[in-house]
Amino acid sequence: MNEQTFEKLQYNELMTKVERFCISGFGRRLLRQQRPTSHITTVKKRLQETSEARAILDATSHVPFIGVSDMETIIGKLQRGIQLEATEFEAVAEFLRGARKLKRFMLEHEFFAPLLSAYASGMGEWRTLEEDITQAIRAGQVVDEASKELKRIRKQVDILEGRIEERLNKFLKSAANREMIQDGFVTKKQDRFTIPIKASYKHKVAGTIVDTSNRGTTVFIEPEAIAKLNAELVVKRTEEAVEVYQVLATLTGAVTEVLPDIESTLDVIAQYDMVFAKGKYSQSIDGVIPHVNATGHIRLKQVRHPLLESAVPLDFAIGTDYRGLIITGPNAGGKTVVLKTIGLLSLMTMTGLHIPAHTDTVISTFDEVFVDIGDNQDLESALSTFSAHMYNVASIMQTAGKRSLLLFDEIGSGTEPNEGAALAIAILEAAYKRGAIVVASTHYGEIKSYSEAHPDFMNAAMQFDPETLEPKYRLLMGQSGDSNALFIARKMKLPESILKQASRYMNEKTYDMTKVDDSKIVREVEIVPLEEAEHFEKGDRVRLLETNQVGLVYSFDASRRHVRVFVDAEYVELPSRRVRLEARATELYPADYDLDTLFTMYQERKEAHDFARGSKKALRRVEKEIRERKKQEHSKRK
Repeated sequence: MNEQTFEKLQYNELMTKVERFCISGFGRRLLRQQRPTSHITTVKKRLQETSEARAILDATSHVPFIGVSDMETIIGKLQRGIQLEATEFEAVAEFLRGARKLKRFMLEHEFFAPLLSAYASGMGEWRTLEEDITQAIRAGQVVDEASKELKRIRKQVDILEGRIEERLNKFLKSAANREMIQDGFVTKKQDRFTIPIKASYKHKVAGTIVDTSNRGTTVFIEPEAIAKLNAELVVKRTEEAVEVYQVLATLTGAVTEVLPDIESTLDVIAQYDMVFAKGKYSQSIDGVIPHVNATGHIRLKQVRHPLLESAVPLDFAIGTDYRGLIITGPNAGGKTVVLKTIGLLSLMTMTGLHIPAHTDTVISTFDEVFVDIGDNQDLESALSTFSAHMYNVASIMQTAGKRSLLLFDEIGSGTEPNEGAALAIAILEAAYKRGAIVVASTHYGEIKSYSEAHPDFMNAAMQFDPETLEPKYRLLMGQSGDSNALFIARKMKLPESILKQASRYMNEKTYDMTKVDDSKIVREVEIVPLEEAEHFEKGDRVRLLETNQVGLVYSFDASRRHVRVFVDAEYVELPSRRVRLEARATELYPADYDLDTLFTMYQERKEAHDFARGSKKALRRVEKEIRERKKQEHSKRK
């Protein structure tokens, strides 16, 4: 497969969506590296993996991926021989615990996932190493119990700190020193115990000035009485740091020793991460596993383009009764979407992804999927659009063969129609003779005729709504569509004489070249009579074509061909061509029916009826309105 195919079919965009379901960089990288394959055994295995992952997710909704995301940086440091920090060992212990839980989880789900469960046998377990780390490190610090020597040193440190604090507190409590002391507490500066002394008394205290306050009013002095103890404490702190380093070095060595096995386990976890990302994506699109073959047989049933939210379901078939399909229909009718859907679903299947489709869908594997879709114009090379397309098609035809799927959008377009159609037919013929599966869209009648005559080609048309003049984005197999130009022109009231002449020219290709005498030119505009359906009467039920709402005709202006419609309690005026007659008023109501009541709001009719029958509630409401009106008039006079 080439990168242009991936780009044109939006395969890379789709895979980016799937990547978001990965929880680790390992899984994302593995997913990016995996490409569609034509090897049918591999494809079926990939699809089985995705199906098993989906089954586990549907049953449990949670897979214990723990501690994997932090391992990428740690593995890199270990590979470079760098010692790990205490916090990093906590991440390693979390990963070891997570790998152990994931292995147990997968083995326990052998019933749901026999293939995925078998991968767990390749995962290692390091309980002793995991326990060594958790016993030596907690809350990001090496604990006293990490080694006997560290415990002994820290005990000595505690004793020294206690002696120092005792002597300093005695200094603080002495009445002789009270006037010199700035604050009555011991302060640590640069890992040394000090007393805050007023700057004016700094020469009266025997000791070493360790620091000074920002404003210079206070100096922090290490009294001479504790200098020896502080020096001993510095030595013990150094011994402590050396022992902590030794503990971390020992643990780093232990992890490095099993690093190859950890990396093998990470490979399995990355595989799980990728497969479960596919399973989560399958859940998000309600995907299914298609039937797979390697014979070129494709049968799509109720499939949807996975990147389009409101895509119309597509039914499509090729590769059994015919190997070539020509799709026709109006511009913006969905032909390109059909081509992209066929190509993208094929790539998805060969990658092991489920697809949004009916379970009866059949997909074939291909060695190559080639596309010529969209404008490939190369501005730097100053190539025309047609030249760019031909360059792409030429590249395709140099490689395409029996195991290829070819998708051509508007084949032969961009040049003189006769030459373009002839060239397109020659390309289709060459691709067919090479044994490729070919799907192409076109506007050219010659290509449609070629397809109709060829025993191994089939026509299909994009459905077009003759009432709304809009495409329905639905593919009709076995039918031949066109651009609907004459039909649209007729709906727009182009004179019938012009339409008949255009139709004759389409069939006969002989044109009227008679020179007309100016004196005989008809100046009057042809009057096109209104069609019977466009005579509207009050009360007729009509449908608004743009909004699909149903309303009632209130009035009709035949000279302007405008109709006023009562819909959703409002009056709207529209050209008559934008409404469709549903039923005549004469069919809906008796001959003596008062049609004006149709345009009176229900509440108004109910109030009038209540008042007419003497309803007390209605009378009280009217009396209240009269009183309020009198109050308003009275207040205005004031």
